[in-house]
Formats: sequence, C-alpha cells, structure tokens
Amino acid sequence: MHELEKKAIELLAAIVKISSISGHEKDASNALSASLPAFGWEKSYVDEMGNVVAHRGEGEKELILLGHIDTVPGGPPFSMSEGCLIGRGAVDAKGPLCAMAVAGGSCTLPEGWTITLIGATGEEEDSRGAKFRLNLHSPQGCIIGEPTGTCGIATSYRGRILTRICSRDEGAHRSWSSGPMTKVILTVAKIIETLSPKTQNQDRESIANISSSVTYMKGEESHGRTAEVLLDVRVPPCKLLDDVARQIESICSYFDVDFSFVDMARPHQVDKNDPMVVALRRAIRINGYKPRLLAKSGTSDFNTVAPWGCPMAVYGPGDSLLEHTEGEKIDLKEYITAINILKDGIHSFLEMK
Repeated sequence: MHELEKKAIELLAAIVKISSISGHEKDASNALSASLPAFGWEKSYVDEMGNVVAHRGEGEKELILLGHIDTVPGGPPFSMSEGCLIGRGAVDAKGPLCAMAVAGGSCTLPEGWTITLIGATGEEEDSRGAKFRLNLHSPQGCIIGEPTGTCGIATSYRGRILTRICSRDEGAHRSWSSGPMTKVILTVAKIIETLSPKTQNQDRESIANISSSVTYMKGEESHGRTAEVLLDVRVPPCKLLDDVARQIESICSYFDVDFSFVDMARPHQVDKNDPMVVALRRAIRINGYKPRLLAKSGTSDFNTVAPWGCPMAVYGPGDSLLEHTEGEKIDLKEYITAINILKDGIHSFLEMK
C-alpha cells in the first residue's frame, strides 16, 4: 500500500470515529481542518457556520469540492473488518468528503486556479452550511461528494418541500367535534393522495414521481386540543416546485389548518454533456470502469448550490443503500479507487477550462 493510500485510510478512520450529528459537528470539523495541511492544502479553517474550508492556489478561477461532515444519529460502532471501514458517516458522507480532501490536496493545480474544499454542516437537516457559503463563491466548477459508487455519477436530485401542518382549539367533546388531530390527519392524507401518482412502479418508487413522508407527528387533548405534523414532499425535476407548493397551500386552506413551509429546495438536473460530468466519465474510463449516470431520489447540497450555475456533478465512494442504516460501511479499495478517479476527473476538468 502506498503511503498516500495509508494516510487516506487513517484520515477517514479518524473522522468517522468522531460523532458529528447535525448541529454537533464541531469536534469533527476541527479534526478535519487540522489534518488537511498534511494532504497538501495551503489554508484550512472552520468558518462561522462550522464548515471546514480549505484552499490551494491563488488563481481567480475556482473549483469547489463540496461535501458534508454532519451525519444522522445512530449507526454501527466504528470498526474495520475484512477490508471495510464500518461506522456512521462512512458512506454518507465522510467517505466522499475525505476522498475529495485527499484527491484535491494531491492533484496538479494549473496556474490561475484555486481549489476549495468545503466540509459543510447541517446537510442532513436544512443545508445551513452550504447556504452560508452560497454567496461567498462564484466557482467555475463544482463536484459534490455523495455516495455514487465507483462507476456512478449523479446528475439529478429531487427537490423538497418540508411543511409544518398544525391546528388547535379550546377543547370540545369528540362526539360532536372530531378536533384538530382528525383535521390535520385528513389534510395530510389529502395532500398525499393528491400529489401521489395514480400508477406506481411496483418494483420501486419511481424518482420521476412526487413522494410524501410524515417525519413527525404530535397531538394532545389537554388544556385545549392541538395537532402537528411535519410532511416531507420530494419533487422531481419534471415538476415545478411552486406548483406543488400551491397545491399544498390550497388543501391546507380547504381544511382550515395552519401551515408553514419549513424548508424548500428546488429540484436540480444537469445535462449528460455538462463539462464536469464529461470529466468524471473520462476519469472513470481511465481507471478501467464503465461510467453510468444516476438520478437520485433524495435532496442534497447539489440542490442548494445550483444557483452557482457552473458545471457540476455528484461523485463519491460508497453504496447509497447503506446510508442511514445500522449496516453502514465502505469498502476501502473502492475508497482508494474513488480518490484516483477524483484526481483524474479534476485534472480532466481543469484541462478543459
């Protein structure tokens, strides 16, 4: 094993070992920032939002490598076994983030360019880290670090509307007043029924469809009656987010419940001939693999930084089916391969530009 590969695995192990649930990323951010100079990054710091930010070069043109350091709660305890690194964040998304850190720190940087690495906070909640950086950069290209596997490049993510729906009254007998809980449940049921496609793919939920999930619900019947639900609606690129929001608003008004849009992210899609997609496809082929383009069902910082309007694609090691699970692990050979693919992809993109 080459020295850089050994150091890359040690970096990933060190960062995965440190818990960094959304809102509690400080220790992991500080550790990653302190580690980056050893991988070739000239400047490294933690910004006001807790994001890790590192730079190489001083050129006017900027390439951004954007990953996230926060994770969801839970997951298996850290361990290494049979060529795999096991632990929360190994796949989503400390594996991709560390791969970008190693690749971006060791690749050849042409004159006139700056490479910036961002390990964003809060991606699993409201993308607050990426939102904070959004207006601080005007990059010429961006790679988002999320698990796509060795050969995958994601070019599409669904958008999101997170809606809080609630109702309350001063209390009444259930025999003649069904109350806020019933009203909110009926509202949510109507939204899901209205937005859901009339025919579903029986094998899996199609990413071309709108999907809805209740993420939180609470109801009480003491000191007045209250009900609250958080509804997470995912919107594909073929739908207009504003149209879906208006449908939600109309249904909430019909049932006379209070509502607010807690978070909204527009769906985003890039063309298969986007220069960053082309560069990563070329890099995957150089390393002996056949690239494949992916459309993702979720939402990520890819959506958040879409206003940059630059060449953009999503790539990173890891099996996305293992993210957020109790079996989260990453194959270390895949991790090393992804570092090489990212280095070649960065080189290919910078050559084009």
